[in-house]
Amino acid sequence: MQVFEIATRGQGLYEFTSDVKAWVARHGSGLLTLFVRHTSASLLIQENADPEVQTDLRNYFARLVPPSTDASMAYLTHTYEGPDDMPAHIKAAMMPVSLQIPVEAGRMALGTWQGIYLFEHRDAPKTRQVAAQFLAA
Repeated sequence: MQVFEIATRGQGLYEFTSDVKAWVARHGSGLLTLFVRHTSASLLIQENADPEVQTDLRNYFARLVPPSTDASMAYLTHTYEGPDDMPAHIKAAMMPVSLQIPVEAGRMALGTWQGIYLFEHRDAPKTRQVAAQFLAA
C-alpha cells in the first residue's frame, strides 16, 4: 500500500494524477484502488484541461450545500466544528471517497483529459491522505 499526502489550501480540487502515475509506473497490469482517509473530502476523476471545470464544480457544490450560517441550513445540529464542517460531510456523502482505475503495463487507463483530484470541502488548509492499493492482474 502507498499513501499519498495532499496539502490543501481550503475548498477546491487538487490534482495529484502525476504522483499516482509515477507510483503506478512501477507496476504491471491490474487494478488501482484509491481511498481518501477523511470524512470531509472526496475523490474525483475530472477534466484536467480547463481549470474552469474545477472552479465551476466548487461553485456548484458551494451553492448546493452552503455553510451552516446560511439560513437554508438552519436545520443542521452538528455545527460546533465551524460553519463549513457539516456541509463538508454532506458533500463527501454525495461524492466518491474511493476510485478504481484499470492499469495496463504500468499506465492508468484514464481518458485524454481525465485527472485524479482530491476535492477538499473544508475552508482551512489540511493535509489529506489518500491510500492506494494495486492488485496485479
